[in-house]
Amino acid sequence: MDISRLKSAPDIPAPKRILRGSILTAILGFVTITAVKAIQSPWQVDDFPEALAIKVELLPTIFPLHMISAGLALLLIPLAIALRPDAHRSPRWHRIVGRIAAFDVAIAGVTALPVALAAPVTRVSAAGFAAQGLTWLLLLALGIRHIRARRAAQHRVCMLLMAATASGAVFFRIYLALWAILGTERYFEAFYALDAWIAWLGPLSATAVLLKQTGSRNAAA
Repeated sequence: MDISRLKSAPDIPAPKRILRGSILTAILGFVTITAVKAIQSPWQVDDFPEALAIKVELLPTIFPLHMISAGLALLLIPLAIALRPDAHRSPRWHRIVGRIAAFDVAIAGVTALPVALAAPVTRVSAAGFAAQGLTWLLLLALGIRHIRARRAAQHRVCMLLMAATASGAVFFRIYLALWAILGTERYFEAFYALDAWIAWLGPLSATAVLLKQTGSRNAAA
């Protein structure tokens, strides 16, 4: 083997590393801001739009609990995945953070149902939010079942899909912001109903396809 050739093998170009780092930093920053705003929202009810203000009045305990737990989930789920054990990392912190995240997601998923169904903007949007909460709970249950049976690969798939479902909270706000800039008030309810579904179904479907393609390539290797 020619060692000199190995030494001269090109690394990832610096501009690509900078671009990749910038994109990841921007995503992390936006997710963090979204999570913090969700956690702070129960104490900022005066700034709520009318549709959310009604939910606060109807669910004075459940609504804040949902917003706080959902905001924390945006931080805890990626952290648990990042701490997954490998040849160089102990599973201890992954287990601790993973259990906290599981408890938090259970609260967020259960409270999502009454929040979605109380005075909804539309029935379609209520169904979308409720379906997202049920999907969270289903993936959480499957993930726990797999890890207890020591099926680590299947557990990881469930957790990645759960993270994709959770990211719907971020995409929902992105699409709403874009609609505020480009859309019209006339079709807001129709867009809101659509957003309640595509915000989480989009990343969930994309992640499922990516995981399937990756699994197929690994099996063929």
